[in-house]
Amino acid sequence: MKKWIATLLIVSVAPFSVLAQNAFTPNRTVTIVVPFPPGGGTDALARILAEKLTQQWKQQVIVDNRAGAQGNIGTAFAAKSLPDGHTLALAHQGVFTVNPHIYKDAPFDPLKDFKPVIRSTQQPFVLVAHPSLAANTVKELVALAKSQPGKLFFGSSASGPQLAGELFKTATQIDITHVAYKGAGPAVVDLLAGHIPLMVANPTSVAPHVRAGKLKALVLFGKDPLDVLPGTPTAEQAGYPALGEMPEWYGIAVAAATPTLLVAQLNKDISAALNDASVQLRIRTLGLVPAPSTPEEFTEQIHRDYQSTARLVKLAGIEKQ
Repeated sequence: MKKWIATLLIVSVAPFSVLAQNAFTPNRTVTIVVPFPPGGGTDALARILAEKLTQQWKQQVIVDNRAGAQGNIGTAFAAKSLPDGHTLALAHQGVFTVNPHIYKDAPFDPLKDFKPVIRSTQQPFVLVAHPSLAANTVKELVALAKSQPGKLFFGSSASGPQLAGELFKTATQIDITHVAYKGAGPAVVDLLAGHIPLMVANPTSVAPHVRAGKLKALVLFGKDPLDVLPGTPTAEQAGYPALGEMPEWYGIAVAAATPTLLVAQLNKDISAALNDASVQLRIRTLGLVPAPSTPEEFTEQIHRDYQSTARLVKLAGIEKQ
């Protein structure tokens, strides 16, 4: 009898031991769902990760761009995916922590429908302008905007930079009008053409154009300088330290029913990719700052930012659409 029980225990426990050691071995193509069109920071980061993870897993990893509704469409699609690790959501700070507060019928709940896997990068937003704008500093922009209230426009490609722009308006007490775009690519095209004079963006989308002299960077919405935008003042240097309280982050999340052991293995594998020296160099060249985390750290940050964003949305007077 004792021998039979011991055998049963070995048979029962063995699968879980194997699972613990090999929690994720892809048996088909893995998809990273990016809720924005090609050409922006999320897309660029996802493609770098896809290339490295393809090497690590010996299985194809592809990027699926599902744009629309400020990131809601692609993120909702990923939330409904099979919880087996083969569909990874590119988690975006704006989509996860801002959208739920500005859309009446958000098609997903970021706190209930996902398990955070890892924060991949954290970087500041940047306010950039077309060269024709008669302002080269934040001080000059504030003076210009106050001389013609409501007549200047700023674009953004997601709710995160939109809220950062609203925070800028509140901090400087100016009236500029927001123009929403489906992605960073179309917004930058309009900015370069002079159709809009200003844009709040992630550095990836605009840094090459700033360095080429086609755009000018006015301020980083962060506390630290950025290598790809040398000489651009930080929030504190520009005289508005409150602008440094809202960093942008990207990460990876999976459907909520994904087993915890699988999440842990995904974290380990993606962390290894993010800590690779060549990957870090490519990410930093984009203007993003690698910041890998544990699942617990990323979960805590999402919950914390979700609450703080609710207060910012209320402060900015943004009503749900």
